[in-house]
Amino acid sequence: MRLAVCAEMVFTELPFTERVRRIHEAGFDVELWDSRSKDIAALKASGAVFSSMTGYTSGSLVDADTADDVVRTAETLIPTALELGVSRMVVHSAELIDGKAARPAYRSNGSMWITGARTLERLGALGEKHGVTFCLENLNTVLDHPGIPLARAKDTLALVEAAGHPNVKMMLDLYHAQLGEGNLIELVRTALPHIGEIQVADVPGRCEPGTGEINYPAVARALAAAGYEGTIGMEAWASGDDMEALEAFRQAFTLEAGESRNSAAFSTEVAR
Repeated sequence: MRLAVCAEMVFTELPFTERVRRIHEAGFDVELWDSRSKDIAALKASGAVFSSMTGYTSGSLVDADTADDVVRTAETLIPTALELGVSRMVVHSAELIDGKAARPAYRSNGSMWITGARTLERLGALGEKHGVTFCLENLNTVLDHPGIPLARAKDTLALVEAAGHPNVKMMLDLYHAQLGEGNLIELVRTALPHIGEIQVADVPGRCEPGTGEINYPAVARALAAAGYEGTIGMEAWASGDDMEALEAFRQAFTLEAGESRNSAAFSTEVAR
């Protein structure tokens, strides 16, 4: 498993490019949010590996009136993704403005499901053309993102399955899933074939692993047992010192040799 850190949420007192350098020098890949205000040339020159970035800037993929905006703005961001070597572009089931629902909707309907699946199919075709994968992120609606329809992990997974395109995956955010649904280990096992990347933060507080109630070492062992070899991204605030937060994240997802062997054996038994 590769480890990445969201540069929007750590070393926040530093200029953005310096944050990226710090994360890269500490041995992590880098996640981005909105790339439009960033110095792309400077980010590229940092030598960092960029695991993901926001993949649209307006529209809701479940709203027939604005779904075209999702695809249109996604296409405008692809050159930046290609320049930075980003392979995963993150979308949500509805438009966010400063993290809030642009047009709150507290109930879903059949039209939203159909429009969402079709929009994801269109994004998949766009991703296939340019060699990127669009990842639909689950969100919690109880605290951070009220009014976002079809945002729970089970709903985003169902939409990804319905789209049925190899360039459409799930950005499984375990912080949001814990707040909205729980049962994280079973969730990662169920979603595994459709996961493009995983994001983590602890609950409550949205800080680094080890500051809350989630047993991330157990999650790490379950992921290893299931054969997950993708990226885990820390999309979390630092509860104190930033470097200590990064090290706590690294430790939570670093398996000892014995644990790795046991995980492999467990995976073999499950396969049987």
